[in-house]
Amino acid sequence: MMEILRARMLRSVPWFLLSGMTALCFLQGVPVRSGDAGFPKAMDNVTVRQGDSAILRCTVDNRVTRVAWLNRSTILYTGNDKWSIDPRVVLVANTKSQYSIEIQNVGIYDEGPYTCSVQTDNHPKTSRVHLIVQVPPTIVEISSNIVVNEGNNVSLSCIATGRPEPVVNWRYLSPKAHGFMSEDEYLEITGITREQSGVYECSAANDVSSPDVRRVKVTVNYPPSILDARNIGVPLGHQGILQCDALAVPAAEFIWYKEDKRLSDSRKGVKVENRDTFSRVTFFNVSEQDYGNYTCVAMNRLGHSNASVILFGPGAVHDGNSGSSRCLLCTPLFLLFFVLCLSLLLPPAQF
Repeated sequence: MMEILRARMLRSVPWFLLSGMTALCFLQGVPVRSGDAGFPKAMDNVTVRQGDSAILRCTVDNRVTRVAWLNRSTILYTGNDKWSIDPRVVLVANTKSQYSIEIQNVGIYDEGPYTCSVQTDNHPKTSRVHLIVQVPPTIVEISSNIVVNEGNNVSLSCIATGRPEPVVNWRYLSPKAHGFMSEDEYLEITGITREQSGVYECSAANDVSSPDVRRVKVTVNYPPSILDARNIGVPLGHQGILQCDALAVPAAEFIWYKEDKRLSDSRKGVKVENRDTFSRVTFFNVSEQDYGNYTCVAMNRLGHSNASVILFGPGAVHDGNSGSSRCLLCTPLFLLFFVLCLSLLLPPAQF
């Protein structure tokens, strides 16, 4: 009696569920093409990029009486009847030689095993195919632009996703830089210098599509350094210009002094012009009072630097070490030279 009841129960279960349960017995690990040596024959593993459409084909013949596609234990189609509520799954072909479905706008959750199940002479058979979804690389998290003081350590990170897992590289966008600075998600710079400030580029690539590229700007602060401040000789009544060049980040503020007194635009005939990298003092009509020693001071919150320059007139020589000037005609050496020349020009004295 029990045997008769069991047989009736088996006959009452839909054929594709029996076939699906049979398929589940084989779905341990990564599913691959299987089934008997005859048919149904499904495709080998199908690889498709995220957002594209995937077509799953199953080859059949005239012995097949019923056919269905399943995703794991979920029935997608049986014959022409759609069981899936997913509008992206559509029937492509149901002929005597092929039974195919299409999954549109494929996402990563569509990845996995799919089973083609057929009924022939009351014997269910299955064949499996594994759908592989590739995802273009995407940088999902990257360090923000950063401002640091010279000598500090810098750590940059770049996190990317994709299938296959993307390869991440860091490089420094500088004409002097060659190759990658780091071939992983993290870039460490120990004791950064002002020469290492600039733009750093992170690239994530996995050959599915073009690499995803993002950039980070690193600004290095450092105290002022005066590059050039030259003495200048100018005749009375002419225009004279003193200039002081300096590099600093943040940009330096400039102050000029003559001796111990601060110089400003309020002084008649004088213009002080400050820019990010230099400061200029223009004397429109040089007078005796304008000659002398001037000091340029460049400063920012990290420190300061200064240099002395001299505005002098014709006939004055400049001592580069002391910063002083003197009258050339008034020196003992010049007077001695003058006497010797005069003695050579005049006839010998008559005694």
